[in-house]
Amino acid sequence: MIDKLATSLGRRDEVPNRELAKEIAAENDTAAVKELAEHLFDKDKNIAADCIKTLYETGYIKPELIAGHYESYIRLLKSKNNRMVWGAMIAMSTIAVIGADKLYPYTGIFAGLLKTGSVITIDCAVKTLAGIASAKPEYAHGVMPALFEHLRTTRPKDIAQHSESILPGVSPEFRDEFAGILRARESDLIPSQSARVKKVLKKLGV
Repeated sequence: MIDKLATSLGRRDEVPNRELAKEIAAENDTAAVKELAEHLFDKDKNIAADCIKTLYETGYIKPELIAGHYESYIRLLKSKNNRMVWGAMIAMSTIAVIGADKLYPYTGIFAGLLKTGSVITIDCAVKTLAGIASAKPEYAHGVMPALFEHLRTTRPKDIAQHSESILPGVSPEFRDEFAGILRARESDLIPSQSARVKKVLKKLGV
């Protein structure tokens, strides 16, 4: 599989990695996924980056194929290479719902990234936490406080997108608090952002 990655082909674009992901998903190729996961810590940073890219692209299509390697994604969150950190977070956002039992113990780490991560890392931490919350009521109790605190304090330009990401994890128990936070921040939003938030509230049924 490594010889099919963009770097191995001398390519600077991501097309080979996306095509490889489609191939892996179509063939249900667990051996290929295992090989890619083993190279996430390759000394060649370009190979490692191609591997996480191909894995999360596979996760978009067939998350169950990459879910078993969640411990490697967690390890990558400590990487000094930001590309690997947000790549790992994207991978986990694709498996959050089906892998909630495995990922829930790490919710404190994900919540911490809401304050310290890059833009992509934060976006995917929100999606990951919401996915975990949607899996079980007890997980929602552990996760929603961090997501709600994030919504209260995040920059206005992110409120609409993050509220859309959080929505699938909002059970009836948390509906009113979620709606209240969004309404409290409405004055921070420009018209286009406000319109998106109103759509979220409509889907929420409030």
